[in-house]
Amino acid sequence: MTRRAVVAGTGHYLPERVVENAEFEATLDTTDEWIRSRSGIERRHFAAEGETTSDMAAKAAERALADAGLTVDDVDAIVVATSTPDLTFPSAATMVQSKLGMTKGFAFDVQAVCAGFVYALSNASALIASGQADRVMVIGAETFSRIMDWTDRSTCVLFGDGAGALLLEAQEQPGTNKDRGILATDLNSDGRYKDLLYVDGGVSTQSTGHLRMQGNQVFRHAVEKLASTANTALDRAGLSAGDVDWIVPHQANIRIIQGTAKKMGLSMDNVVVTVQDHGNTSAASIPLALSVGKERGQIKEGDLIVTEAIGGGLAWGAVVLRW
Repeated sequence: MTRRAVVAGTGHYLPERVVENAEFEATLDTTDEWIRSRSGIERRHFAAEGETTSDMAAKAAERALADAGLTVDDVDAIVVATSTPDLTFPSAATMVQSKLGMTKGFAFDVQAVCAGFVYALSNASALIASGQADRVMVIGAETFSRIMDWTDRSTCVLFGDGAGALLLEAQEQPGTNKDRGILATDLNSDGRYKDLLYVDGGVSTQSTGHLRMQGNQVFRHAVEKLASTANTALDRAGLSAGDVDWIVPHQANIRIIQGTAKKMGLSMDNVVVTVQDHGNTSAASIPLALSVGKERGQIKEGDLIVTEAIGGGLAWGAVVLRW
């Protein structure tokens, strides 16, 4: 038998404010059609004044607990993937821990930008497989609206805020690729490409900074690297693209999503797409899409799922799991 990290519950939270593409027409040289045609995005959510990453993360976690029929006392650890924490320290995860009323266990953040949730899932799976935790709440949460340059039409129209959560629990499985739970992961990074996607500020430079991106270059790397990491993870699980029920990708750009599916030889009918409603929510986008996909009735128990993402670093990776 093999100890696997199995999804026990999902949940997500989106801020109340919905920003349609048309809102940007008043301040930028852009149109709804221009944004849709280049990204597939129609709207996104922005956090309210005073609403923080940990606030949204805690709400998503509460919904995942409710979905699993469990309480915070059943959780051993919290892992939050974010690039926009409330404070430099302590971690957003410990703030979530406090907001949930969890007084035992441990909590920490993972920072790999848009690939953060894939990295967090990999870490959580290892914690469960090694016996260090029986249940881990894995959350992706971002307030990217706080790091936008509102004069840069090439970036500020792409991003949104939100949070998604998966509660993973240890289950003994037969030890084959028919098991439920996380079957394989693949993580990668290459710091030579830092200038393609970064924030031009930070603690040691004593400035907040804004997101900067060379969109064409990121696109060029994204499709190839995402298809490659997904296939590598599938190969490690002894599976192939033909076995996949759903790709649940990082929701950055519909053209990247379409290009990756095509390169893997899969139809868009096998892809959960939420980018039109949420925009790019960075580390929150995969758990948001998983939660919405389950809510829609797309994702069902026993389905084989591949999640993949690429973000600043460049950092990228994939996770293969059976729901």
